[in-house]
Formats: sequence, C-alpha cells, structure tokens
Amino acid sequence: MVQLSICIATLNRAAFIGQTLDSILSQMNDDVELVIVDGASSDETERVVGDRLEGRVNCVYHRLPEKGGVDKDYARAAALARGAYIWFMTDDDLLCTHAIATILEHLRSEPDLLVVNVEVLGPDLQTRLTERKLVIDADCEFPAAEQAGLLALAGDLLSFIGAVVIRRAAWESRAAAPYFGTEFIHVGVIFQRPLERPARVLAAPLIRIRYGNALWTPRAFEIWMFKWPRLIWSFTHLPEAAREAVTAREPWRRLVPILMMKARGCYTLDTYRRNLADLPLSWWTRLRLAMLAAFPDVLLNAALSVVVPVLVPRAKGTLVDLRQSPFDYRKVWLGRS
Repeated sequence: MVQLSICIATLNRAAFIGQTLDSILSQMNDDVELVIVDGASSDETERVVGDRLEGRVNCVYHRLPEKGGVDKDYARAAALARGAYIWFMTDDDLLCTHAIATILEHLRSEPDLLVVNVEVLGPDLQTRLTERKLVIDADCEFPAAEQAGLLALAGDLLSFIGAVVIRRAAWESRAAAPYFGTEFIHVGVIFQRPLERPARVLAAPLIRIRYGNALWTPRAFEIWMFKWPRLIWSFTHLPEAAREAVTAREPWRRLVPILMMKARGCYTLDTYRRNLADLPLSWWTRLRLAMLAAFPDVLLNAALSVVVPVLVPRAKGTLVDLRQSPFDYRKVWLGRS
C-alpha cells in the first residue's frame, strides 16, 4: 500500500521542474508515489516531466486540456492520489536530503497533519536567505482541537503549500470547492473545522524554497493584501488573536506592507484604481494611499535599497524583491542587469 503521495500542480515550469523532480525521485521507494497535474502548459514541461518519469513506477502525469487554476489543479492531484497521506509539493523548489524518509518516520504516529519547515534560498539556489522560515527549536505538537495555536504559530508558513502533509481521509472528508480561487485551498481545508487527530509542526527544514520565482508576482497585491487576509479572517470560529498573528484583516491600511508592495513594483496607480479606489475610505486614507501609489517607484526602490540593509540586515528576501522589481533603480538609472 502506498503510504505517501507527493502531489504537484504545475504550469509552464519547464525551466525548473526537472530539478524538483530530481530531488524527489532520488528519494522515492515503494511506499511513495508521485502525482503531477499539468494545467495545460504551453512550454516544454510535458517533455521534461516525461523524460524524468520514463520507465518509473508509482508515477502519474496527468495533463489537463485547459488551465484550471492552482486550487483546482491541486484538488485534482489529490483526487488522483492513492497514498494514506498527501504531500502537496511545488514545481520549482527542492526536497532536502532524506526529506521523504523523515516524513515517513513521522507518519508512523498517524497524525492528521504535518507542517513542514523550509529554508529559503535565492532564485539561483546558491544564496541562503533564511535558514528556516519558522524559527522553533523543536517539533511542536497540537491536539486535534487546538487549531488556534496551530494557526498562530504556523499560519505564515502554511501560506506555502509545500508545507502541508495531510492524511488523505482528512482531506477527502472536508469541502475543498469553496476555496477554489483563493490561491490557498490547503489552508481553507485544514482550518474550516477542527482536525480529528493531532497536528505536528516540524522544526528542521525539509524543503529548499527558490525565493522570488512565484508565478503570481504580478498579482501579489491582490493576493497578499486581499485574498490571503480574507481567507484567514473567514475562520470566525478561531480567536481574533490567532488570525491577527498571521495577517492583519486589512494589511493595505498599514504603511510597511503597502510600502514594500510599492517598492517591489506591485502597487502603482493602476493597482490603486483596481483594488482600492472604490472602497468606502476616509478622505485621509484615500489621499494617503493615492499619494503613495503616485510616488516615483524607482526613487522609492533606490531609497529602500539603501535603508533596508542598514536597518534590517537580515531581510535578505526583501533585497531580492527590490532587485527583481521592474523599477529596480540599478536597471532603470544605471542600465545594469
């Protein structure tokens, strides 16, 4: 019987998914299967995957006739899974050495959920940005009914779907369709009601994230300022303190989050008009948000590129965001790539 199904939803990741699959296939055994759902990629993803899976057992590649969206594609992958547990994996990150063996060992105690910690690397996978996303000294276990503590501790980490290993029976007993379009179907399924068995949060990172490679970067403002907080704050059965520990109800009202969106090139006047202009805001809030949207993007990028390394030297991910912005001052003013 298959114990663990590693489920990947992918779209146009030919340049990266080969490395991801290499890190998985080298660790697989008879207890593990790999399920890949391709949302109708238009690049060489099908060929890259086919080359890796040729002649292998316990590997399924399912190509959809058209793009379905990340939530639907992961739900489809879960529906194809045969394992007792599902590990949702991304299509451009890498498993650490012995990651699968470590997960299989933890599954012996039959929890409902494992939350997998990660280390964060730069886009080239050479520079370490964060040793571990969730800084805890030891594994933490939460009783089935203790969802508030789980959300408060691991909510931010769980925004990354690769952090989720869930008992398939638990997944199938819950409603997934209401969370199509949220971009975070896994979080909706987990927290819609209490689990039946304990959840465990792992301290040691088992995934190496390739930071700055998200397909949704052009939609980052909508996702992180609206979709993510809307989902977290929909869990009204959980205390406000637990939800606030993950995200503010309206993070766009706070200076730092919207300032960073601006510096990354994700908050322009067009963004303001699409997302904020029609909201019932006070004149002061509306003026402040509009003025920030109109502020020269390159100038703000340059200022933060100088200030962030001095004031927040550990914020290496922020520097990556600034460098990848279309308004990176080095590209615009200095002509550097």
